[in-house]
Amino acid sequence: MEAYELTARGGATDFARLIEACQLFGSYCLIDGLAVNCYVEPVYTLDADIVVITAGLPKLVDHLRKQGFTTEEYPHSLNARGLGSDLRIQFTRDERYQAFLGRAVDGDVLGLRVKVARIEDVVQGKLWAYADSQRRLSKRKKDELDLIRLAEAYPQLKRLYPQELVDQIDGR
Repeated sequence: MEAYELTARGGATDFARLIEACQLFGSYCLIDGLAVNCYVEPVYTLDADIVVITAGLPKLVDHLRKQGFTTEEYPHSLNARGLGSDLRIQFTRDERYQAFLGRAVDGDVLGLRVKVARIEDVVQGKLWAYADSQRRLSKRKKDELDLIRLAEAYPQLKRLYPQELVDQIDGR
């Protein structure tokens, strides 16, 4: 956690503040990279991607603003950042992720006990991102790598993958 705090310039502290705020305003869970890190060998990321119960997002964002976070709104997300921190917080507005909330599990992230999407839901989210041709190639390749890492650790997950990705993983 100390290393992350230093390299993310306060990111671990802001992550703790973020989780505390999320716990105040209803269901939440981590998705994407930090969630993947709960299931396989972690890789460094400055992103914290979160799904929160839709009804609680406006109050949560207002609370974060009062805590000194800046926010930016986009069509599919609401992003937040603490002053001077490199941690990039993204709240998804994609309704498909709402179902993840009821299945979230406890996980350890940066020394905190947090709600994390269950592994099958993490894979589903990664598959949606991987298949989105509107995303930058570099982002889709990161999603592909995360899917490969998950399949190597949990081969049974390959049943959820498209055949071309399974063939790539299996060396065909």
